[in-house]
Amino acid sequence: MEIHYFAAARAARGVAVDKREEEFPTLGALLERLASENAGTTDAGMSLGEVFARCTFLIDGRAAAPEESLEGATRVDVLPPFAGG
Repeated sequence: MEIHYFAAARAARGVAVDKREEEFPTLGALLERLASENAGTTDAGMSLGEVFARCTFLIDGRAAAPEESLEGATRVDVLPPFAGG
């Protein structure tokens, strides 16, 4: 599965894309693992877990909540709030 990070999530993770071979039962389980493995922060000092708390997530292009299954998923997008108009 590929995890694509945007904006503050990319800054905190330090990469644009992660590839994970292990399977996770839910989006929440994946997010917990990623947050626990990551020591990076944004320029404002936010950890990846703190960024996740403000994000919207897509699983294979559809909006998803942390309790949603990742069975068969190939892509997760991590979308922090965006400003502008």
